[in-house]
Amino acid sequence: MRILFDQGTPVQIRRSLEAHTVKTSREQGWSTLANSELLRVAEEAGFDVLLTTDKNMRYQQNLEGRRIAVVVLGNGLWPFVKPMLPQVVTAVETAIAGTLVTVDLPSR
Repeated sequence: MRILFDQGTPVQIRRSLEAHTVKTSREQGWSTLANSELLRVAEEAGFDVLLTTDKNMRYQQNLEGRRIAVVVLGNGLWPFVKPMLPQVVTAVETAIAGTLVTVDLPSR
């Protein structure tokens, strides 16, 4: 599985996804792209999942017919993500193309 981390996604999550190919939007040279363009180029590059902290993605993008899945973290701060890593990994590994799922994380 090919996974793309959007800006703001804690890179420490990468260690929990070692069985997969993980790249960041910065590594790909895509850190300045708007969401719609990022989804398009990620699909064209063969990514299966976009992991993002952009909670507005649900309202901004129509994923119907897309070959990429989107997993949204409810909080992008590592101290809140770390204890929820099993849920994040499960959400990424079970993501279905053309869908968006949110991993609810505590905010404090």
